[in-house]
Amino acid sequence: MKISTEINSCAKLVGEEKAIELYAKAGFDAWDFSMFNMCLWDWGNSRPYETDHPLRGADYLKFARRLKQIGLDNGIVCNQSHAPFPVNNPYTQSYLKRAIECTAEAGGEICIIHPANDDTPEKNAEFYHSLLPFAKECGVKIATENMWNWTHKNGLDQAAPAACSDSISFNAHLDAVNDEFLVACLDIGHAEMKGLNTTAPEMIRALGNRLHALHIHDNDKWHDSHEIPFSMSLDWNEIVKALVDIDYKGYFTLECDQYFKNAGYTADNAFEGAKNLASAAKKLAKMFEESKK
Repeated sequence: MKISTEINSCAKLVGEEKAIELYAKAGFDAWDFSMFNMCLWDWGNSRPYETDHPLRGADYLKFARRLKQIGLDNGIVCNQSHAPFPVNNPYTQSYLKRAIECTAEAGGEICIIHPANDDTPEKNAEFYHSLLPFAKECGVKIATENMWNWTHKNGLDQAAPAACSDSISFNAHLDAVNDEFLVACLDIGHAEMKGLNTTAPEMIRALGNRLHALHIHDNDKWHDSHEIPFSMSLDWNEIVKALVDIDYKGYFTLECDQYFKNAGYTADNAFEGAKNLASAAKKLAKMFEESKK
């Protein structure tokens, strides 16, 4: 089983180019192209804000090609990407084809594009159908992902249902589109949040061969912690067993985007964090391979 990781959290410390180098040196097989800087969203004021990131400039494809080459020079490939979000506004939507295009230029096969949290499967299907012809031209599959909302219920703050947040909704979204170029990315942590009444193993088995990509991270079975596997409460033995049961063939891609920040890493010791992430991913991959025997 090959392992990958998102690059955004490390790139905040050392830049995308160096992050890819560090992850390759740490032992990852691939990198997940985080494209949030293409279209940053001010969540507090519900509006976009400007940046001078290369993904926003005229030479965005040149930047994607450069990252691809850095990866290849270091023996690592781009396996997938993550487009900007939230997608329920025209501003972010205007950048999604660029995200698909950059995925192709970087060599990725899948671009994760969130559904709109509060839209129906039919409404989200319209949204995905507007992107699929371009994605097919680029040779890139789009993956939808299980989402969550947040609410105060029974005296607790906890997750609440959203698009694809349970197996019925997830499969309904895939059915509504009914196209082999729309696949599933299961966010393992989202599937285990308090209030959604789901588990990652149950969702893995319900998606079956529709599951082409993963976002792997740990949590306390309540919050969306995005921490390194084996550090919190998820049952990785059961999660891996479910992946074996469906004969999962994609990458093990980490999305532990709070790990560097929470552990206090800096540019000076970011490689230590990269090695720890690779060690956790390798442990999961070994568990997967041994469970297949």
